[in-house]
Formats: sequence, structure tokens, C-alpha cells
Amino acid sequence: MTTAASDTAADQLQAWRARLDTRFPEVDPVFESCLGEAVRVLSPEGLVAFIDYARILGKLGRGVEPMLIFLAEWPQIARSLGEDALPAIAATIHTLYKSPNGKAIAPFLQSLAAVARRLPSREPFQRYLSLSLDFMDRTTGSIHGHHKTFASPGLPLFFDRAPQLLGLLSVGGLKRWVEYGVRNYHHHPEHQRDYFGLRSADAKAVLQRERRGTLLADHTRVLDLYLQALWQEEALLVPYATAQLGDDSASPNDLRNSQPYFDDLGIRLPDVYEDRAGVRGIDRYRAALAHMAGHRRWSQPQVADNWSPFQRLAVEMFEDARIDTLLLREYPGLARTLLRLHPRPTEGACDPSTHSCLRHRLAMLSRAMLDAQHGYTDPDLLDFRQRFHQALAAGPSSTQEMASLALSCVARIRRQSDQQPNVFFTDTEVDYRDDNRHLWIYIEAGDEEESFDDHRQRETPPDVPGLPPRHYPEWDPASQTYRPDWVSLYERLQPSGNPADIHRILARHAALAKQLKRLLDLLKPQDKVRIRFQEEGSELDLDVAIRSLIDFKSGAAPDPRINMSHRTDGRDIAVLLLLDLSQSLNEPAAGSEQTVLDLSREAVTLLAWAIQQLGDPFAIAGFHSNTRHDVRYQHIKGFDEGFDEDVKGRLAGIEAGWSTRMGAALRHAGHYLGARQADKKLLLILTDGQPSDIDTPDERTLIADAREAVRELGQEGIYTHCISLDPKADAYVGDIFGGRHTVIENVQRLPERLPQLFMSLTR
Repeated sequence: MTTAASDTAADQLQAWRARLDTRFPEVDPVFESCLGEAVRVLSPEGLVAFIDYARILGKLGRGVEPMLIFLAEWPQIARSLGEDALPAIAATIHTLYKSPNGKAIAPFLQSLAAVARRLPSREPFQRYLSLSLDFMDRTTGSIHGHHKTFASPGLPLFFDRAPQLLGLLSVGGLKRWVEYGVRNYHHHPEHQRDYFGLRSADAKAVLQRERRGTLLADHTRVLDLYLQALWQEEALLVPYATAQLGDDSASPNDLRNSQPYFDDLGIRLPDVYEDRAGVRGIDRYRAALAHMAGHRRWSQPQVADNWSPFQRLAVEMFEDARIDTLLLREYPGLARTLLRLHPRPTEGACDPSTHSCLRHRLAMLSRAMLDAQHGYTDPDLLDFRQRFHQALAAGPSSTQEMASLALSCVARIRRQSDQQPNVFFTDTEVDYRDDNRHLWIYIEAGDEEESFDDHRQRETPPDVPGLPPRHYPEWDPASQTYRPDWVSLYERLQPSGNPADIHRILARHAALAKQLKRLLDLLKPQDKVRIRFQEEGSELDLDVAIRSLIDFKSGAAPDPRINMSHRTDGRDIAVLLLLDLSQSLNEPAAGSEQTVLDLSREAVTLLAWAIQQLGDPFAIAGFHSNTRHDVRYQHIKGFDEGFDEDVKGRLAGIEAGWSTRMGAALRHAGHYLGARQADKKLLLILTDGQPSDIDTPDERTLIADAREAVRELGQEGIYTHCISLDPKADAYVGDIFGGRHTVIENVQRLPERLPQLFMSLTR
């Protein structure tokens, strides 16, 4: 640059600095670089507006920080949104300034460039600004009756987290997430800080429900069946957060934190997968499960001590490629998914003068092993590709053979430049593959094991064989909203007892059964009803035919309707009986030596016998709970089962224990009953007390949730009726079931009353 040009640039810099008109000394060291970036990005008019608004920020009385942030960030924001976004941003800052929320201006500006990159068009960005101001308005004000006006406790935290949240949610999803927090915590400053700082369970639970992509929580059952059907593997599928929510110490570049893995407690998968490379999120889950199932079937762990990180990286790559090759031999249709998800590194893309390229070369080799049309020309790569396929030509090979081949490969292709501190990662991560922690055994403790998160929480899942848990919401009467995925419900087949116990019950109540039989005959549908006087039908109506023959012989016109047909005149009803199996059923019934559970078993036996006589499809299930994390749902009889020896054995084996979390059990019973094709769907619940659980001290909470569950079932066309054995039930049962309940105070009459009640409800 000439002296004259240099003088001109210095004069312009000084002129802009004078226009900024600030005495903050912190501005001088950064002003020249900020102005240079602005000159490259902004128009002359935009440059003037940039300096003028920075001057305004410096005179707000909030210190130098807003001005410095704006000077550094505005060119990037303008590049994403355009210069004409400034008035809307300025109006938002002015509103913050005029409110008690002046301290939120700095975090708002600090996050704005990242938000603009997430929302690069005007409409969604304006919705974000409107959402922020609405949030401020609803959470600013007096708290707990104080007259003094307080700033919004959660607003600065919201701005801090906004880029992270918008990486996971759409603007609409963000609005719903914010709405939940504002509605529930606007009067609770500490709870509000925990929610908008992503430290509370509710914040993370609601966030999961609003996330884009395919949620593991919504597809656990499908994936579990896929794993069992195609790979004959059973494992608990456990989600982990792909974004380290609330964990500021987590490194975003730590690939181990973002890869699936499996251990003794189950298979760990990302909580959400978005569609990628033309592959749906659900198919990405299937690819990850297939790969890990292959490892569980064919891989053997190796002793890792004294192996270098480069050697372990190569062994993992060769073993991963072997597993994928074996998977494709078993299910060739997987090739389309795996090849779309496996990156295709560009040959020569890594510069060895600036980066370590070993990872890049191994990724190329991995692609070449799976893709016959790889197009690579490196002779070493082609040689080891050929040796790899030769090793697999005669069979599945082994992890040990792959390790030997990998060590030879590293010795051949490693370069001195691979010691560079900067590793080339572009197109090298195969994200459906797990992190391979299962491949290594460490004789000596070291840093490698610690990288596998040995300190993560190791909760042993409930000892319930069978299906993974279902998650149900629970109604919170305090906030008048649902807590999403609040209750974990485990279902299993009821263990069998002695069917002879049920036969003895039927024999003991033979006289009652005869009385019921007479009532049942009145309700039993006529399977066939004759329809007479048909010209075409299934059989001849003899009376009409003879009369027609007489008419014909006497010269009169005979009636041609001499046939008859039949139609079915049956009941179309589906019934599910839900039994409360809580601990209180073990108590003796008033005036009886039998327990309430014994009398309930007798009543259900007679009811099942009666419904069997009628021919109505019906199911029986029981439930109890041990906190919201463990609600048990026991299948006793399915709709398609008869009242046979297997069912009688399960009914004989029912036991009582724990508590009565009724809402989740009602929702789950409704799930099965709702799937039936019937004109009338009846859910009968037999209970001896009000909803309760040890983790919910306020008894009204679970009563309110059960009421909401009954309301939900009603909207689905399911008629719910409660048979209560609690003499004090009038205090709460009407609140839950309305008028659809019956209180049986004399429990000893339950075996007689229950079948009669059923017949009156289905008459």
C-alpha cells in the first residue's frame, strides 16, 4: 500500500471512530478489525447504520459489552439476514432496555449470529423475536405478591441456549417448549432458571417431544422387534442425548459422545435421528442396530495394551468393514442403506502438510471394501482391499485375523506427516457404526477406559422379561398440563398358578352359577334369525311353499317367495376387566376369613365364566405400581384366548403388592381395548381404594390424573365403569368416574354382584 493510500485509510478509520463517539477504552483494540469486516460485508448505507447503532448501544448505560458484541457480531448477522433486519433487532433491544430486563441485552446480542444462521430467512427470525418478547412480557413482574417489579429470571438463560435449542427444534417447537416453561414456572424463579437453563427433567422431557427427526422413544417397540426378528438379539434400547444438554463441559468434537455403543446394560442409541443422504431416520436406527448385532455375533475382544492409537483405529476400521460385509451376505438389501450412510472420502482431499491423513486413508479403504465402484487408485489401498476380501472368501474370518491385517496396513500406509496435531475428519465418520468399546480389554487401567464414560449412571432396569417400557404422560393439576413421558409402564404375562384352584371356585359357587345361567339365557344372542318370504334364500320355507302349491293347483297365482334366509342377531361388545392388584388386597375382608384378593379372584372367575357363556370377546389384566418409574401391567387373559387351563392358571397365580397408579394403567388398557372392532367397548376396573403411590404425597394429584385418563378414554369411545370395594369411595370415585361407578360395601357379596353388574351394563 502506498503512503497516500495508507494515510487515506487511517483518516477513514479515524472518521468512523469519531462517528462512534464513545469513551470506552476497550473499543480501541478491536475497532479496526471489526470495521474491516463490516466494510467487506456491508453497503455504504449499511456501514453508516452499523456505526450509528453501535453508538446508541454504547449510551444505553449497560456498559461496553453490548457495543463490543454488536461491533463483532453484526456483519455475520447481516450476511445471514440482510442489513434491513436491523430495525427489528433494534426494536427488540429497545423493548428489553425499557423493561427491567436490561441485563438480557448482552446474551441476546451474543447469541444472535448463531440464531441467524439457524433462521436465515426473515419470517422465522421475526417469529423468534416475537417469541422472545412474549416470553419477556409473561415472566416479568411481581413475584409472590411483592410490589417491586422483577426481571425475568429465565430470559438470559433462554438467550444463551437459543442456538442450541434451534439446532434441535423448529421455531414452532421452540414456541411450544417455551410455552410449557412459562405456563408452569412463571411464578417460580428458581424453577424457571432450571427449566430455561436445561437443567430440569421437565425441560429435557418436553424438548425431546418437540425435536425434529425420528425419536427413538417413539419407535422402541418396532426396533426391538426388528432386532429380535432379523438378528435374533434381545437387548434394552437406551437413548442418549445427542446434544449434551446442560453439560457445558462436553466437547462438541468428541466423536465418542455421538456414536452408538452397547454394553452389559443394553444398546445405547441417539435419542433422535434426522433423515440423511436419502435415508429415513428409522432406517438409520435399523442400520445401527444391524451393525451392533453383527458385532455381538461375530466380534471377539482383543487385548489393547501396548497398541498405539493408530493401530487400534485401523483394527476397528477393518473389523467394522468385516461386520458390514457379513451383514450384506445375510441381507443384501442393506447395501443401499449402508452405502448411502457411509461417506465417500475424496482421494487427495487431505493435505499432509497441514493435517494427519491416516484417518482419511482408512476411511477411503473402508469405503472401498464395501463398494465395488469406489473409483480409488491408490495401490496400497487396492492391495489391502484385495487381501481383506481374500480373508473373507472362505468364511466369516475373525477379529484376530482382521487385527493382523490392520497392523500390516498401518505399517505400510503410515506416513511421518500423520504425527500432525490436526487430524483430517472430513467424510471420515461412519455414524451408524458404534464406538467399538466392546473390542478392547485393558489389562492395565488407563485414560482409554475413562473415555468410555465409566461413571455414567448404571440403573438396573426392572426385572421384567418381555417388551420394553411404554411411556405415558401424567396430568399435573397444579399447572393444568401433562408431564410428557412421565410414567414408565412395563407389561408381562402373569405367571401361572394352579388351575385347580379356579375349578374349586366354580364348584363351590355352582348354585350361583345356575342362577346366573338363567339370566344369561335372557341376554344370550340368537345366533340365527329367520327372514321369511324371500324369492331367493338359503333354504325352502315349507309353510309358504305348501300354500303356494295349493294356490297353483286351485288356479290362483302362487306366491313366489317360498324361500327363507338367516341373519346373525348377536351382541357386538368388547370388554376388558382391569384389576387393581395393590398391597391392600392382602388384607382380610370385613366379616370374612378370606382376603379381598381371594374374593376378587372368585368374582373374576365367575365373571369370566359368565362372559364366556355369552360369547363376548373379553380380556383380563391387573396392575400395580412402585413409583412412576415402575408401573406393572399383568396380562391374565387376552381377547383371543378362551377361558381355558392356561388362563385359569394365570388367574390363580395373581398376587397383590405395591401401590395404585391408576391413570397409566387405564391409558394402557384403553390402548388394547381401542384396537378392537366393536360397537361398544367397556372397560371395567375393580379396585379397593383411591389412586396413590409412594412418590406422590398429594393424593389429589393421582385422582386428577385418573379423571383425565377416563376423559381421554371417553373421547375414544370407550365406556369406563368402576367397581369399588372401598366404603369411603364416595369421597373420590365420583370425581374420577362421574356417575359411572358402583360401590360394593359388603365385599363378601362381590362374587355374586360382579357378574350381575356386568349383565346390567351390557343388557
